Amino acid sequence: MASEPSPTRCGRVALVGRPNAGKSTLLNRLVGEKIAIVSDKPQTTRHRVLGILTEAASQIVFVDTPGIHRPGFKLNERMMDAVYDSLRGVDLAVHLVDVSENYGKGEEYAVALLRSAKIPRLLALNKVDQVKKGKILPVIEFYNEFGIYDEIVPISAERGDNVEALLESIRRRLPEAPFFYPVDQFTDQMERTLVAEIIREKVLQHTRRELPYATAVKIELLDESRREEGFVHVAASIVVERPGQKKIVIGRGGKMIKTIGTAARKEIQHLLGVPKVYLDLNVKEIPGWRNRDHLLDELGVR
Repeated sequence: MASEPSPTRCGRVALVGRPNAGKSTLLNRLVGEKIAIVSDKPQTTRHRVLGILTEAASQIVFVDTPGIHRPGFKLNERMMDAVYDSLRGVDLAVHLVDVSENYGKGEEYAVALLRSAKIPRLLALNKVDQVKKGKILPVIEFYNEFGIYDEIVPISAERGDNVEALLESIRRRLPEAPFFYPVDQFTDQMERTLVAEIIREKVLQHTRRELPYATAVKIELLDESRREEGFVHVAASIVVERPGQKKIVIGRGGKMIKTIGTAARKEIQHLLGVPKVYLDLNVKEIPGWRNRDHLLDELGVR
């Protein structure tokens, strides 16, 4: 008589933490695909990003959330709503903390938010490769005093150090359940969204530090009519708030927007699996777009 197959485990896991804690870097490493853009600028992630890791006996649905912060614009209010919603709809939360930063009011706010979540909580102390080993144990002891974490795991999301140990801690806490998604699916993000995020990432990487908060990207056209021939046409608008920001993005003689376009086009070609992408970029100045609900809807910040 054939034995019954072992039950599978499946669950949703929220990745939460302060801006720049490394949530998107960890998500990309865990899933093995680049589905969340990465930047050293705070508040890079603006909406919920789903990453799906399917293994033989388990499927983990990671929910990457915007960095926990006090909102100042409607854009930021929506970002924090995404965090609250994610914590209400998951089986487990992983709190990422940048171990190279000192504990302060922002992290205190994050800990209070995690304390109120009635789900298992793991603490991932990230960026351990950036500090001396002697500093890590006191930080573990400090956070252990809060009494809210089931386990504390030091990791480096950038290098992959101890990430497998974190994964094992997550697997053990997944409920027995059938898989939610097909085994070959690694995100729920639409291609249009991924393309827009790639462009925004290149804007963040190549422009000045004060610009990114006031920048967004809207896909105006994604023409796939010749995709089978290996060609896709993309037209996108980079949205800014002020004339000076528009000048920064365009650059002297159009040099900056050309640099952004060249870098983005290479990644979009890889994403879409085509050898040629025609990328048409323009810059739109829309004052106060971060406080205008209909524009936030159009830009996909729900």
